[in-house]
Amino acid sequence: MKKYTIIFWITTVLLVLFEGVMPALTFNTDLAREGVTHLGYPVYFLYMLTVYKVLGALALIVPRIPSRIKEWAYGGFAFVFVSAFVSHIVVDGAGVMALGPVIALVVLKLSYWSYHKRMLPVPVAAPASK
Repeated sequence: MKKYTIIFWITTVLLVLFEGVMPALTFNTDLAREGVTHLGYPVYFLYMLTVYKVLGALALIVPRIPSRIKEWAYGGFAFVFVSAFVSHIVVDGAGVMALGPVIALVVLKLSYWSYHKRMLPVPVAAPASK
């Protein structure tokens, strides 16, 4: 169980840092606005996406959040990463920029997998028979 807990916290902290903290600190920069408009999205989409990412990151990292909310956060991040991958492929072609969302999706999958592995009940050894 300890192995799954370590994997969960490493991957989840990475997600929180890159999908919650960084967008919250950089959403109002020219580079962020250029990135969103380059893909064909309006600037207001950046603000909306930042709010959802911060809320999703909080849902994943706060232990007292109900499991159902965490499931929605995982689903939302998966949707964002797949959409970002498709956007980069359509606009820029199959290049280096399309790898970022794929890597993030792998980290998300590891976090999700280890989250559920941690939640499995610990098997109790049966008493030895005589």
